[in-house]
Amino acid sequence: MADITYVPVDVIQQFMIDVFEALGTPPQDARICAEVLITSDLRGIESHGVGRLKYYYVRIKRGQHRPTTEIEVVKETETTAVLDGHHGMGHVIAHRAMRLAMDKARRYGLGAVAVRNGTHFGIAGYYPLMAAQEGLIGLAVTNARPSVVPTFGSEPMLGTNPIAFAAPSDMDYPFCFDAATSIAQRGKIEVAARAEKPVPPGWVVDAEGQPLTDPDQILSAFGHAAASLLPLGGAGELYAGYKGYDLG
Repeated sequence: MADITYVPVDVIQQFMIDVFEALGTPPQDARICAEVLITSDLRGIESHGVGRLKYYYVRIKRGQHRPTTEIEVVKETETTAVLDGHHGMGHVIAHRAMRLAMDKARRYGLGAVAVRNGTHFGIAGYYPLMAAQEGLIGLAVTNARPSVVPTFGSEPMLGTNPIAFAAPSDMDYPFCFDAATSIAQRGKIEVAARAEKPVPPGWVVDAEGQPLTDPDQILSAFGHAAASLLPLGGAGELYAGYKGYDLG
């Protein structure tokens, strides 16, 4: 069994801040990005925590994410707004969008903010939890690049398209639902690859609809649309895969 090294949470969080700042992200925005990632780890969602740092590093280096986030208000009413994130850091865009929605909700009872030209923003649940922690009800949904097959399909046509909802409760913590509409997502495949463990059969299929379990093969095939995640419920109708397809 491999030795396990324990690193204090604040050390990991500061390391992520330092990386984002070194890539050109302003200090305040770097802290938001690192906060979203460390929250994922602390909630037990290792697919979207510090293990995803290299993902953002690569995307910033490629120019897919702009390290400096410039948000434009395209349209705004008392209760709604449309923001353009101009491909900045998704965590920062979503954080500001939720903050704006919360401000509107406090004043008018409802706040709904849509974002275009955003980028990957980590766990969807972080943002409705912002609202729940301040006595509000929060909802966050997003699309994603095609990686999920429709029921009985073999070509990726849907995103993992997560849905997250949070509300205050009578317990010491809020209620939070946060889930992709696929049976799993890429981050879990990456975790399996790092652990050198196979992916459970029934998560991913190839272009002929046959199951794949080798995580390295899957990650390589994803880049060529030669592998796809299955919708929540799995293949076919037996376990209601059409419900995951419908939600997606």
